[in-house]
Amino acid sequence: MAKRMILMLVVMVAIIAGLGVVKVKQIQTAMAQGAAFQMPPEAVTTIVATAVTWPETLGAIGTVASVQGVTVSADLSGTVDRIHFDSGRAVAAGDVLVTLDTRSERAQLAAVEAERELARLNFNRMQGLLNEQVVSKAEFDRATADQKQSEARVGEIRAAIDRKTIRAPFSGILGLRQVNLGQYLSAGDPVVALESLDPIYVNFGVPQQAVQRVRVGREVRLTAGDLAGTVFTGRITALDSTVNEATRNVQVQATLSNPAGRLRPGMFVQTEVVLGTSQPVVALPASAISYAPFGDSVFIVGDVKGPDGRTYRGVRQQFVKLGATRGDQVAVVSGVKPGEEVVTSGVFKLRTGAAVFVNNAVQPGNNPRPKPEDR
Repeated sequence: MAKRMILMLVVMVAIIAGLGVVKVKQIQTAMAQGAAFQMPPEAVTTIVATAVTWPETLGAIGTVASVQGVTVSADLSGTVDRIHFDSGRAVAAGDVLVTLDTRSERAQLAAVEAERELARLNFNRMQGLLNEQVVSKAEFDRATADQKQSEARVGEIRAAIDRKTIRAPFSGILGLRQVNLGQYLSAGDPVVALESLDPIYVNFGVPQQAVQRVRVGREVRLTAGDLAGTVFTGRITALDSTVNEATRNVQVQATLSNPAGRLRPGMFVQTEVVLGTSQPVVALPASAISYAPFGDSVFIVGDVKGPDGRTYRGVRQQFVKLGATRGDQVAVVSGVKPGEEVVTSGVFKLRTGAAVFVNNAVQPGNNPRPKPEDR
């Protein structure tokens, strides 16, 4: 009985040992296969990096402002008799906009003109009598003063009549009409806004550290979101004399030509000051950049050696320093060398060592001056 039990134990140990050896071999085989396994290549598009020269620029957010802009208002109180303009129309300097009722002033003018004529006749009569020494010098002086006072009253009333004719102080584009026929206006009540649109100002702020490089005469390029694809150019014409204590920025004013009136006061625009120097950069599509809090990077395609010693087409991640943007392009100041093949789409699914398959049948946007239909 004891021999039988020992024999059974020996057989069981042998079976268990055999199973253990088989399982170890299976695990070793699976580990070897796992180590040799490689993910299928990811389809990407690429571009060969080339060196270009971009002028050094300083970007800022600006606001469009008119060179001349006022709200035309009533100079004297009165009732609106005639309106001579339409909202939104162009007017020239001196054009009549609104005429107030002047019937009372014209009646007063007729009365003082009659008084002036009487004063003139009395002055001529006194002058003749003075020559004949019939009247005294004091009486002649009184007649002279009466004539001058009557002339002054006539001029005063005529000036009041003229001030009730509201004119455009300069050439420009009118806003929306704010008065109606028959409306009573007090002195200072608004009539219509008037803006001069050509040329036009753009005001923007630059950091105090850059003030020494931003000088009067520098070229300024301007783009507006509502006018995509259109670039306006002008020159810096003035810099503020003080630094804003809250932002530590200095206000800069540029003047631009605006013959078509496409830029309107109050518009939000992106400005770019050309600083006069140029620097070599590598221009890449914005889609090639992988943005992250720890640094921006790109993926460069090259030959990668796998664990099995074989070489395949793969990528490596490269951190880069970025510069200015222009249209669809981003300037890479350092990190990418000319001639390197850079992934331009599909970067979100890549990692260092990942195999890739390049298919450039469809390329992402890479236009420095895209038009609206390109977006």
